[in-house]
Amino acid sequence: MELALGSLPGTRGGVVFAHGFGQTHLAWATSMQRIAAAGFACVGFDARGHGDSGWRGEQPYHFEPMVEDLLAVAATVGPRPVLVGASMGGLLGIAAQGRDENAFGAMVLVDVTPRWETRGVERILGFMRAHPHGFASLQEASDAIAAYLPHRRERKPPERLRSLLVDHGDGRLRWHWDPRLLDDLTPDIDSHQPMLLDAVRRIRVPLLLVSGGESDIVSQTTIAEFLHLAPQARHVVVPQASHMVAGDDNDAFTRHVLEFLQSLASEEH
Repeated sequence: MELALGSLPGTRGGVVFAHGFGQTHLAWATSMQRIAAAGFACVGFDARGHGDSGWRGEQPYHFEPMVEDLLAVAATVGPRPVLVGASMGGLLGIAAQGRDENAFGAMVLVDVTPRWETRGVERILGFMRAHPHGFASLQEASDAIAAYLPHRRERKPPERLRSLLVDHGDGRLRWHWDPRLLDDLTPDIDSHQPMLLDAVRRIRVPLLLVSGGESDIVSQTTIAEFLHLAPQARHVVVPQASHMVAGDDNDAFTRHVLEFLQSLASEEH
């Protein structure tokens, strides 16, 4: 499977960014630039079926090959990079680290825990299924996002959505992910929870959980369970953010990640 990569150089160690379901590595663009400016080598990638990475055609998508993709990307960065994984990307990271304890030297999980709130997941999937025939214009897509994220103070200009949409030749603009992902990956999503819970128990590297204060994906209950299973983990909240933490308050999110990365560097000396 060919994966689309984006990278920024640095000398202070590697950081791999794994995006959420339905996103691409461009979701990390601003954070990657700021973290690279602090000296860290940053690599982002489009998961299979997303963005510019390969689509499976008639072949089904499965969770395990996506874990293998993440491990393959991590291996290109150098020994034991730090993972920054949002939602799906964080779950893939948990599974990868549970399988190979040397995959990552530390992990930042962005608004995701090995057990999640079903109602929040259903809300996200509902939005992803809501426009199967795409949009007639960038403005129409912008209106749909604004209705889905009414808490955001700043609305993304329609032109900035161009990289998130593709025209398959019929004049309609559709999201940059393979719609087969919804059919293949989501019906049995809850079945992965026992494996992920077991994986967290085995993780020994430093962990940071960055949650959104207005998230409906994680809750006090799921966060408490995670912190019990991984007592070495730190937890910070971005108060005004929803599940889309990096997009809702990128300044606060990036600050927390940088502080964590710098603390790791200090502990090594």
